[in-house]
Amino acid sequence: MLTNEILQALKGYAANMQKKVTFVLQAGTHDKRDELVSFLSDIAGVSDNLAFEERDTGDTLRSPISFLLEADGEDTGIRFSGIPAGHEFNSLVLAFLHASGTDIKLDDSLQRMVANAKGDMHFEVFISLSCHNCPDVVQALNQFALLNPNIRAEMIDGGLFQDVVNERDIQGVPSVYLNGELFANGKVTAAELIDKLLEHDPSIAQAGAGEKMPLQDVTVIGGGPAGVASAIYSARKGLKVTLIADRIGGQVKDTMDIENLISVKKTTGPELSGALQAHMNDYDVTVKEHLKVARVEKGDIKTVVLSSGEEIDTKTVIVATGAKWRELGVPGEKENIGNGVAYCPHCDGPFFKGKDVAVIGGGNSGIEAALDLAGIVKSVNVFEFMPELKADKVLVDKAESKANVTIHKNVATKQITASNGKVDAIEYVDRETEQVHTLPLHGVFVQIGLVPNSDFLDGVVERSRFGEIEINEKCQTSEEGIYAAGDVTTVPYKQIVISMGEGSKASLAAFEYLMTQGDRLDALYESESNAGEQKESCLLYTSPSPRDATLSRMPSSA
Repeated sequence: MLTNEILQALKGYAANMQKKVTFVLQAGTHDKRDELVSFLSDIAGVSDNLAFEERDTGDTLRSPISFLLEADGEDTGIRFSGIPAGHEFNSLVLAFLHASGTDIKLDDSLQRMVANAKGDMHFEVFISLSCHNCPDVVQALNQFALLNPNIRAEMIDGGLFQDVVNERDIQGVPSVYLNGELFANGKVTAAELIDKLLEHDPSIAQAGAGEKMPLQDVTVIGGGPAGVASAIYSARKGLKVTLIADRIGGQVKDTMDIENLISVKKTTGPELSGALQAHMNDYDVTVKEHLKVARVEKGDIKTVVLSSGEEIDTKTVIVATGAKWRELGVPGEKENIGNGVAYCPHCDGPFFKGKDVAVIGGGNSGIEAALDLAGIVKSVNVFEFMPELKADKVLVDKAESKANVTIHKNVATKQITASNGKVDAIEYVDRETEQVHTLPLHGVFVQIGLVPNSDFLDGVVERSRFGEIEINEKCQTSEEGIYAAGDVTTVPYKQIVISMGEGSKASLAAFEYLMTQGDRLDALYESESNAGEQKESCLLYTSPSPRDATLSRMPSSA
C-alpha cells in the first residue's frame, strides 16, 4: 500500500520524534483487518520511535479496525476507525508527529482556549477518503485531544461503518459528533470548531482576553490568494505584518481543478494553498491561523479584536476575507443540509453513488460540479435560472456530451422536499410557462455563487447592497487606513489571478499611506500608550490613606 518513496519520507519525519508512539489496534477479526495491520506495520517499521501492537482494549476502541495512539505509554486521546489512507494519510502522520512532541501549529491563544475546556468530550468525525475538507477537521480535533486530556477525537471512515452512518442518517462529510450529538456538519474550519467549542463552554473565551501584540504596520484579515499576496508584498517592503485567517487558501482550497492561473497550466486548490503557504513562509509574517476577527475598531490606530479575545493595534488593515457559498433560500434547504442538501460535490458526491441528484447553478462552479458528479451518480440534472448558461464554453460542451447530464435553463427552484429525514424531490418552476414540475431525486448540490464575508465590518466601512466592501482604484475603503481586496470587494470578475493582483495593489496602497502617515501614527500610539500608563499610575497614588500621607508621592512622570 505504501511505496518505498513514502516510507523513506516517513523515516525522515520520524528521525526527530521526542517520544515513542505506539499504534494500538483493537483485537478481533474484520475483512479489512489484514490490510490495516500491514499498513500500520509498514509505518511502524520506519523508526524505532514508532511501534505497532495488537491488544484487547475492552470498550476503549470501536472495532477490530480501530486503533489509538499512545505516546510513551500514555493514551493521547487520538483514535482512527478505518484505514487513514487517501486524504487522511496526512492526518495520521501529523497525529504521531504531534503526539511525539512536534510543535502544534495552533496559535498560542487557541491552545490555551482548548486546554481550558471543561468536561469529558468525545468527538467523532465521519469522513470519506475522497473528501479534501475532512482532514482539516480530523487534524484540528486530534490537536485538541493532545492539548486537553478531557478530549478524545476519533476519525471514522463512513464507508467502513455503514451501519453507524445509516443509524445517524449521515449524508454528508465531514460530520462531527460530540458525545453522541451532532456538533458540526459539512465543511467546517478549525476556527469554526473553536467557535462551537465556545458555545459548549463559554468560559474558554477568557483565555486570550486582554492580550496585545506590538503595534503592527499592516494587519491582513484573510488567508486566500488576495490575503497572502497582501502579506507578501507588505513584508517585502519591510513592514511589520500580521495575517489572520480561518485557514490558508480560503475558498480556493475547496476548488479541485485550476487551469486559468497564468503560467501554471494545471493545479488544484489544495496544491495552490500549499504553495501560498510555502511562499509566505519565506517572509517575516506573523500568521494567526484558525482564528476569526470578532470586530475592527476604527480610528487613527485601528484595533483588530480576535475571537480568542486577543487584540492587535495596527496602523492599517487590509481585508481579504473572500466569500462563502451562497444559499438558495428556499424551503427545505437548511432543514436538509447533511440529509441530501450539500455544497461540496468532491466531499459528498460518493454518498450519492448510483443515485439521482441535481446541481443548482449553471456557472463554472455548477457545471464543474455536474461533471465531477457524472462519474459517480446515476444522473445529474442542472438547473439554471437564466435562459443561458454562464459557464465557460469548454465546460458546457463537456457537460452536454455526458449521457447522464440533463440541463434545464430558465427555471427557478421552488422548494426541496424530504421524507423520512432525507431529500426525495425538488420542485421547480419553468419561468416561461410558469408551470411547476417535481423531479424525484436523492441529493441537491447548491452552486449559485458566493456571499462576501464582510458582516464583521458592519458600521466600519461602506458596503454595497450585496454586502461587498466598496473600494476605489487603490483598494481604499470609506475608512482611511482600511483597504480591501479580492472577492469580498466590489471589484468585478471574481478570479484567483485578479484577487492576487488586488491583494498586491492593496498592499502597495497601504505602503504609500504609511510613507506619509507612519511617523505621525507612531507618535500618536506612543503618546496614547504613555497617557494610559500615567492614568494607571495616578489611580494608584491619588488616594493615599491619611496615615501614609507623608510617605506618598506622585510618580515622577506625572
